[in-house]
Amino acid sequence: IGRELAEYADDLRDTEIEDNQSALLALVRMEPVERKQAIEEIKQGAIPHIARNSGNDEWYTPKKYIDAALEVLGHIDLDPASSEIANKIVKAKMFFPKEHDGLSKTWRGNVWLNPPYASELIGKFCDKLIYHFNNDDVKEAIVLVNNATETNWFNTLISISSAIVFPASRIKFLDPNGNPGTPLQGQAIIYAGKHVKKFLDTFRSFGWGATL
Repeated sequence: IGRELAEYADDLRDTEIEDNQSALLALVRMEPVERKQAIEEIKQGAIPHIARNSGNDEWYTPKKYIDAALEVLGHIDLDPASSEIANKIVKAKMFFPKEHDGLSKTWRGNVWLNPPYASELIGKFCDKLIYHFNNDDVKEAIVLVNNATETNWFNTLISISSAIVFPASRIKFLDPNGNPGTPLQGQAIIYAGKHVKKFLDTFRSFGWGATL
């Protein structure tokens, strides 16, 4: 599991992330103090958000980020990767749960997107947003993703974006019972649209931002 994690081999044995390469890589990339804290939380039973990148589990965005998105967008017409529980906070006019396959539908209006983090899905959701934005079906969009700047999907998404904010701390996504996960990677909040100043003024309270 790498020299950075060698001393924690016993601590990670029989945990949910023991064989999860994405989660282990996220731990390796951490600063030593952060890594030690995250592993202590995992030992106590915390479930890392990134450890469930299979796409089979639901994780929800904390309300303060949705409130900020609503401040920028005014309203959310569509959340294409959502559920009934999540939409109680997002309040999108339309949402597509997993069983309705948002990738097969047309996206329109103001979009909030926190896509499935499964590697085989996240790129497809980003490509879908890019397609509808370039076709002028989507007028504005705010996307919450991991700050995976080395990936193709991230760089493709940036190509249509107007601004970005990197939160100063990792976002603790919520499980269906409202319990926060243990984030092993930082996030990026990406905006596509014309209201760049409003986006940055609103989301800079969470971290560092810039126009693109």
